[in-house]
Amino acid sequence: MRLRDLLNSISDAHWDQRFAGLSVSGISCDSREDQPGLFVAVSGAKFNGADFIRDAIDRGAIAVALAAKPRGFRIPDDIAVIETPDPKRFLRQVTERFYGNPSSLLKTVGITGTNGKTTITYLLESIIRADRKQCAVIGTVNYRIGDQVVQSKNTTPGYLENQRALWQLTLMDVPFCVMEVSSHALEQGRVDGIGFAAAVFTNLTQDHLDFHEDMEQYFQAKALLFKGLSAGAAAVINTDDEYGRRMKALSRGPVTTYGIDAQAQVMARNIRYDLEGSTFDIVLGEDTLPVRTKLIGKHNVYNILAAAACAQALGFSPVIIRKGIEAVKHVPGRLEPVGGAQGFSVFIDYAHTEDGLVNVLKSLREVGKGRIIVVFGCGGDRDRDKRPKMGRAVCGLADHAIVTSDNPRSEDPQAIINAITAGFTKNNFEVCPDRQEAIGRALGAARGGDIVLLAGKGHEDYQILKDKTIPFNEREIVEKFLSVHR
Repeated sequence: MRLRDLLNSISDAHWDQRFAGLSVSGISCDSREDQPGLFVAVSGAKFNGADFIRDAIDRGAIAVALAAKPRGFRIPDDIAVIETPDPKRFLRQVTERFYGNPSSLLKTVGITGTNGKTTITYLLESIIRADRKQCAVIGTVNYRIGDQVVQSKNTTPGYLENQRALWQLTLMDVPFCVMEVSSHALEQGRVDGIGFAAAVFTNLTQDHLDFHEDMEQYFQAKALLFKGLSAGAAAVINTDDEYGRRMKALSRGPVTTYGIDAQAQVMARNIRYDLEGSTFDIVLGEDTLPVRTKLIGKHNVYNILAAAACAQALGFSPVIIRKGIEAVKHVPGRLEPVGGAQGFSVFIDYAHTEDGLVNVLKSLREVGKGRIIVVFGCGGDRDRDKRPKMGRAVCGLADHAIVTSDNPRSEDPQAIINAITAGFTKNNFEVCPDRQEAIGRALGAARGGDIVLLAGKGHEDYQILKDKTIPFNEREIVEKFLSVHR
């Protein structure tokens, strides 16, 4: 696109018209990327975007938009400079003009809620592929676009990245995109401009109160997804959840409800659990689908119901829905089994909230015959109020716990541990700040029939410390330990 066409009618953009014929092949606001053409110097709370202009030019930018000139650096004369008082607003204007409205050319599904988002994306992806259709996924574990798998930076990317990704999907003729939508993303406008074909609400429990003032603000952030739906978009809502029942009244689109305990349009019947998975019937309108899945526990039944209800709303047949559900063998870091014939079971799970731990521990208690040993901690620089609550949950549902570090970030790991152990009301725990050592202790203590749960980090293959991020892959740690001690 020519620069003149990109900037036409943007009244507060001032630039030298001699660059009018310049060809812009793309837009970026991250100087670490290879620059596709125009770099917009957006500032944040802790940085000045103009300070990264030199890096952007070194990486190929031929035009830069800025509010203030960079310090200590003169922009070369052959670079088009666009002066604008509000680079963030300018970025949205040029993004919309360059990429158009890509979400109108494919079906995008947004999934929000405290727990279950990742698992539902995997289930929906599997259902769509069972119908021999392509599907992209944008979420916590990674971004999967076509044959490309990119490690995710955030659960939901920024506004520009989302529009660029959807535009790329239209060029590749990918008809579906399934996206995890965080409350941060909704409040910060990262999914603005996306016309969702469907949205799913899972549940709401305490999390992210370091960002939101309270649970009501957290709920209202989630509600933005449903208030913004078009009249024809499907809203799939868990009405066993009290916040789901409120969400139902706020949605602009037609609502499909799902649940287990209360009457809903999509329900589960005849549920049976074991260590190998779950068996139940999905009541899907006039159809009843008998399902056998490798996913364990009631919380995963909810996730499967959400995926089935959403897939039905998108027009997939019951046969395809069942085929897709049963094709999912596991979801990375979500009650993911590790190891083999060591006589006890080991699971890795991302549970990092009180509710998440309760769900997972109740599921394991229902299928296990021996003790449950839990290794867990809490992330630093995050919601501090949940720490004793997580300790209390583990105290009540596990036989033994080893309280350790998660991602302590800038906080003292021992201070986080002390906040967690304040929630224990009985002496069924020990403290081991070194997480790798804690895992070894748990595995070494396990006997035949026991279950070891490593909670909190799930799919993550790193640990964030005060001054560095180190490799930390729990699956590899477990497999190495078992190979030595088998």
